[in-house]
Amino acid sequence: MEKKKILITGASGFIGSFAVEKALELGYETWAGIRSGSSREYLQDARIRFMELAYGDKNKLASQLRLFAAENGKFDCIVHIAGVTKTLHQSDFDRINFEHSKNLADALIETDTIPACFVFMSSLSAFGAGDEKGYAPISPNDTPHPDTLYGKSKLKAEQYLQSLPDFPYIILRPTGVYGPRDKDYLVLMKTVQRGLNVSAGFRKQILTFIHAEDLVRVIFLCIEKGVLRKACFVADGDVYTDTEFNLIVQNALGKKRVLRLPIPLFVIKPMAWVCEKIGGITGKPPTLNTDKYRIMKQRNWNCDVSDLKSDLGFNPRYRLKEGVENTVAWYKKEGWL
Repeated sequence: MEKKKILITGASGFIGSFAVEKALELGYETWAGIRSGSSREYLQDARIRFMELAYGDKNKLASQLRLFAAENGKFDCIVHIAGVTKTLHQSDFDRINFEHSKNLADALIETDTIPACFVFMSSLSAFGAGDEKGYAPISPNDTPHPDTLYGKSKLKAEQYLQSLPDFPYIILRPTGVYGPRDKDYLVLMKTVQRGLNVSAGFRKQILTFIHAEDLVRVIFLCIEKGVLRKACFVADGDVYTDTEFNLIVQNALGKKRVLRLPIPLFVIKPMAWVCEKIGGITGKPPTLNTDKYRIMKQRNWNCDVSDLKSDLGFNPRYRLKEGVENTVAWYKKEGWL
């Protein structure tokens, strides 16, 4: 029996590399969409096939897809993870997260190479701040009102895919994704390891999480169960305060005592602006920027994930405690901590 062909864009990234591993495990003919300068550190399996697609040029992209289909047949599934979460130039959010996604969808339609399913990796940030008084979960039926450039670019891509008649999209909106290979939560863990428990603002913050391996399981559950033209939030179903999260990290690191240091939001805001300006000078996108500040400011990241259970039968393998312990152990093994 011929293997199903799957294309995973952003394959060299944190989530993408796990998706490639899962696709290989499940027996797919796995194509990794990467850029010429992308690291292949986590893409060493000899079964992986590589391709570089011209997302920024729809005509060239269409030619690439047409040629691929002529030689190999069209892809059965595409998992579109490629995108940016931080950038030096604010216009890149729209250009890469929206326009590149639009070009890919348009090129698939133009060349009659639409796969059986197209998984688009969006974000909970596409919905913006939730209820910050009663802390009710964000519902898929709520009206999105993103207040970050990142969230707005993801929402535009979502809405474009949803506007295409019969296009077989699946939109996933994960909350905070963590796990081995991730470098964003590593910054927080290094801070805790140094004895500091830093938090943003003084009001209670509700957080939700999903381990990268569980997020990838959701991707393939959607594909295998034939879920189409649906969007859903992705989280492990548990809810934590920022204090509880930091305590889990502290315990995983074996730190008995840390100094709690809440930083007022009015201090973080100018810090973010300064970091952004420094990034412009050094040419390196900073971890803290004005877009990130708006994310840190948000008090309620709780979201309704009942669809994951009802439609997919999803149960996370990693609760936060076990997932953080798994991540910390990997960081230590790799010498990151």
